[in-house]
Amino acid sequence: MAEIKAHEFDRLLPKATELYRIFLIYGPDRGLVSERAAELAARAGVKLDDPFSFTRLDLSDLQGDPGRLVDEVNAIGLFGGTKLVWVRGSGNEKPLAEGLQVLVSGREPDSILIIEAGDLKKTNILRKICEPAKLAVAVPCYADDAKSLNLLIDRELEAEGLRISSDARQALLEVLGGDRVASRNEVRKLALYCRGETAIEEHHVQEIIGDASAISTDDAVDCVLRGDLPGLHRAIQKIVTSKTPVFLVLQSCLRQFQLLDVMRAEMDEKRTPAAQIMQTAGRHIHFKRKPLFEKALRNWSAETISRETNRLHVAVLQSRQKQVLEDTIAFQTLMATALQSARAARQ
Repeated sequence: MAEIKAHEFDRLLPKATELYRIFLIYGPDRGLVSERAAELAARAGVKLDDPFSFTRLDLSDLQGDPGRLVDEVNAIGLFGGTKLVWVRGSGNEKPLAEGLQVLVSGREPDSILIIEAGDLKKTNILRKICEPAKLAVAVPCYADDAKSLNLLIDRELEAEGLRISSDARQALLEVLGGDRVASRNEVRKLALYCRGETAIEEHHVQEIIGDASAISTDDAVDCVLRGDLPGLHRAIQKIVTSKTPVFLVLQSCLRQFQLLDVMRAEMDEKRTPAAQIMQTAGRHIHFKRKPLFEKALRNWSAETISRETNRLHVAVLQSRQKQVLEDTIAFQTLMATALQSARAARQ
């Protein structure tokens, strides 16, 4: 079965294009999905500015023309050599699935196909087609754990010739996670700020990224989970007044929904009550917050949790790309998610 674990990608990468022709990159971490797709594209040895050997498609390009994917992959480059087809976007997956089924059932194509997808459940048709196929491999992309974040920090800072103290590392880890691209941008911003220094200290992290301890984000996140819009508004005002970046609330909220997503999936799979899931998967949650989490698990379905997690992912990435709009993006997203919490509680 051509399916790898999330942590096995780095080991696969050097020989990936020799072993497989079709790559399905999926998962809740959109930044990591994009980054791994780009790494695979680089391994293909194709110039992305060459229209004769590189084709970029969106799912909308396949609507009404499911045969186009097969035609593009089987087409021969004008000057020979490997051709790369890169599919992005979201929407109706049926035309993509139909094309994929034809490709995995036929002869091995000379071209390489990379598909960037969102968070796909195990029952998703794209995974069902790619995972058993010899020509294809499915690569999951989940939010970075502490080990991955530490490796990311070390690689970025080493490239700049910088060391980091243990206190500074811990402070930095508190504001990273959720999206690989956003995390990498934060580390690069810190490295640029400390250029000329020999080592990064805790005060550097606080000065350029923000002091995560200045005020707890838990109150704002709890208001989101409760659906308490007035309370969320007051909590955000306190955070802004304290000069703590609102982005931290957005990121913290994303982590909570990622945890809810995992817990709800286990709850549905094992058909166990929320209280029992809290005793296993929720052991590390502070005891004062456990009733809130348990209530959220009962109120939210797996589908709605996934939808809101995706909304928060997009907002995290947008807030890093458009930092001038960071507060507006974060506030509007948090209010929208809190509104959904309120609706879920009433149902």
